[in-house]
Amino acid sequence: MIELRDLTVRFGGHEAVRHASFAAEAGDWVVLIGPNGAGKTSVLRAMCGLLPFDGEILVDGRDVRSLSRRELARIVAFVPQTPETPHELTVAEYVLLGRTPHIGYFAAEGSADRRAAASALDRLELSPFAERPLGSLSGGEVQRVVLARALAQEAPILLLDEPTTALDLGRQQQALELIDALRTDGLTVVSTMHDLTLAGQYAARLLLLDRGVVVAEGTPEEVLSVANLSAHYDARVRVVQDEDGIFVLPLRG
Repeated sequence: MIELRDLTVRFGGHEAVRHASFAAEAGDWVVLIGPNGAGKTSVLRAMCGLLPFDGEILVDGRDVRSLSRRELARIVAFVPQTPETPHELTVAEYVLLGRTPHIGYFAAEGSADRRAAASALDRLELSPFAERPLGSLSGGEVQRVVLARALAQEAPILLLDEPTTALDLGRQQQALELIDALRTDGLTVVSTMHDLTLAGQYAARLLLLDRGVVVAEGTPEEVLSVANLSAHYDARVRVVQDEDGIFVLPLRG
């Protein structure tokens, strides 16, 4: 579905991402991990056409630079860390904006668009909030609304930048389980996560970045080693594996 070849992203003379390559097939969930400033967000923003880059990003074999913004938005949905959420819009109005790539110029949304938006609201248990303005919601509620907008977009590739940061434990599980379930329908997910235990439990593959370079790639069991986390996070941790998955526990100094 999506492939990066020798991706490099620069800000002035600084290389935020250096020669990164990986691929994600239909139904994959690839999680980018790494310390602050490792280049994770820059990778996602390049993938959805928001940053210039060197190298190649291919979607079904097509270079994303050859696609119009509307064409790309039909294929790739992006949930940023700090989205624009106008306080005066209602939840229903904001989620319906996810249908914009499917609506013709000067056309109005149709019944299929309204159904897609209503379904996204229902999946994230947001239907009771539909008529509330965004400005009246908590940070966690807004984050769920932003995810609902991305789901309403019905793109086959979903990019998530720290999707659970503002969510409580139960809502984290709800959102991640929903995303994981959508993979059975072929949804491809590429996300960033700071919570390494959640990353290890939901990712099919992990990419560990440090200073813009992919320094480790593989299954959670392969990447989440004490040696890797000590070297690239400068952290003291304990890694526990059992039948329920892999857990990364910080240790006091």
